[in-house]
Amino acid sequence: MNQAFSIERVPFEQKHALKQLLELYTYDFTEFEPFEVDDDGLFGYDYFEKYWVEPERHPFFIKVNGKLAGFVLVRMLTSPDANLPSVHSIAEFFIMKRYRRLGIGKAVSHQIFKMFPGAWEVFQLENNMPAIGFWRASICDYTANHYEERQADGKVIQTFISRP
Repeated sequence: MNQAFSIERVPFEQKHALKQLLELYTYDFTEFEPFEVDDDGLFGYDYFEKYWVEPERHPFFIKVNGKLAGFVLVRMLTSPDANLPSVHSIAEFFIMKRYRRLGIGKAVSHQIFKMFPGAWEVFQLENNMPAIGFWRASICDYTANHYEERQADGKVIQTFISRP
């Protein structure tokens, strides 16, 4: 990969740009889920505003050579069982088509895992074979194949520990 990438927290003042990228992401996702646009021609994202008010949610832009190339939304999942640890999760992950297959997604995912050490859970819809292949390869590489995978509720779920 000879593209310089960066991961930058999305400031409140630039959330409109993230909202636009989420529309592109959701459009891509209609290949796997039957999402519909509203009367304004927008898909929307139910949790969007929460990324600036809930401390367990983290919005990041992915930039390549200083240009917007995608985003990653990280969230903390807390268990109702106080004896179980909270886990980090990739809520949404998007690389624009122009920047795919260059190693950027893998490098970004590894950097995000390092930024949030501890337990992780990453899931994909079981009909989204490109995402399953991407996450299996990325997580296998990051953990040296020390991860677990299971299927539940129409999802493929990888769990692992990111060491600081």
